[in-house]
Amino acid sequence: MRLSRGEFIGLAAAAAGGLSLTGCTEATRRLSRPELPARVGQAEAAADDPAWRALNRIAYGPRPGDLERVRAMGVDAYVEEQLAPERIEESSAAWMRLLPLDTLQMDAADAQDWEMATYPEVGKGQAATELQQACVLRATYSARQLQEVMVEFWSDHFNISQLKGECSWLKTVDDRLIRKHALGRFRDLVSVSARSPAMLFYLDNDKNRKRDPATGAGANENYARELLELHTLGVDGGYSLKDVQEVARCFTGWTYKNGLSFWPGDFEFRRGVHDDGPKRVLGTRIPAGRGVEDGEEVIDLLCRHESTARFIARKLCRRFVADRGPERLVARLAGVFQKTDGDIRHVLSELLHSEEFQRGPARKLKRPFDFTVSALRAVNADTTGEGILPHLERMGQLPYKWAMPDGYPDRVEAWTPSLLARWNFALELVQGKVKNTRVDTAALAKATGETQPLEVARALSRSVLGQALPEAQLRMLAPGGNGEDAAQQCLALLLAAPQFQWR
Repeated sequence: MRLSRGEFIGLAAAAAGGLSLTGCTEATRRLSRPELPARVGQAEAAADDPAWRALNRIAYGPRPGDLERVRAMGVDAYVEEQLAPERIEESSAAWMRLLPLDTLQMDAADAQDWEMATYPEVGKGQAATELQQACVLRATYSARQLQEVMVEFWSDHFNISQLKGECSWLKTVDDRLIRKHALGRFRDLVSVSARSPAMLFYLDNDKNRKRDPATGAGANENYARELLELHTLGVDGGYSLKDVQEVARCFTGWTYKNGLSFWPGDFEFRRGVHDDGPKRVLGTRIPAGRGVEDGEEVIDLLCRHESTARFIARKLCRRFVADRGPERLVARLAGVFQKTDGDIRHVLSELLHSEEFQRGPARKLKRPFDFTVSALRAVNADTTGEGILPHLERMGQLPYKWAMPDGYPDRVEAWTPSLLARWNFALELVQGKVKNTRVDTAALAKATGETQPLEVARALSRSVLGQALPEAQLRMLAPGGNGEDAAQQCLALLLAAPQFQWR
């Protein structure tokens, strides 16, 4: 007798029903709890200190002790370390916390079946929630910080919203594709995105087919338009409406197995609905009589276009340097992009070693996700990620929930309304009111090596903000009480401080 995939998963879920998932999760957290260094808050750094800037932009902010480590090794050495994540040994605090997330390594179909069999009272959405938790946990605990920053960057660039139907579980597989190529070649990223079932469903390319003479219905242009405007050339990249129409014809038949398919969620090219007539894209002739090669040639053409190089260079400058990045740096990055055929690692190397990045005057406002993760890292928080998600939703940046295809915005004016929600999160975090999240304020106070509230506040200010606040402000942060009380009230105010909102 052969079982269907759904029957097999249902039996497995029933067999596992007697296991204590809560106990398993608690044991995992104890084994993977991050350790504090012997002393915290000893080093001091100005806002424009290259090591402090690197930790706040290459990474999601420093953990206690990180500033001393980066200074000891040198900023350029830290950059090189982060550019080679495959050589960085991942900490148990990162990978062990992902173990309780059942759907994270499943294919899309199994993730859908598992959540229906295991969580019938929750239903659709378990895979989506677990991917959001994983996003928080990886950003908070991974030693491969630049890898996580770039996964977030490309997830916005090739945005797919879990809010749209099947994307709730298809996005889990798409995330693995982005992770694999986040520091690779841009052409590979565009290629796997074009074949991603999540992207094909999200931008309706599964409905893109050649014109039907009987009904007059023709190609669906949604994916083609966003491929040109958002993924490659940019809105001012030099393409026309005719180019959009021709690109849409090139991608007719690009879809994925769904419905009654036994293994739904895999890419599929359907030659029968492909428009195999001649086409012309950006002045380049696409010959007649071909199939999937039409779309592949378009991807090659777009990824090698100078407008794409400039568009990606400008977005990287916006992420790492300033809302309006220096044009000279943009030009240099675009040149490296074209010279290396879109090698992301080489482009980032030029950017992160640049004077504009390491010593430029511009500041960047932390987006809500950046703020939240940097707060968790700054106070050495212990979390499952579950209780963090409602706070990110209140701040307006729950991972993978931006409905529009342009991804979460990366400019200061988009995020100033989130400040009140940030202050509330900071207070609830240190008070232990965030679900499944703990901050050991006593351990932090002890690690400062100080006993007086004022000196505890001074050391914590250096650890969280990079430098001690003026004496008068420190006295307001630590009016009295023992070291632990001072640490709790001080940390909440430091995380809500204006200085902590910027990187």
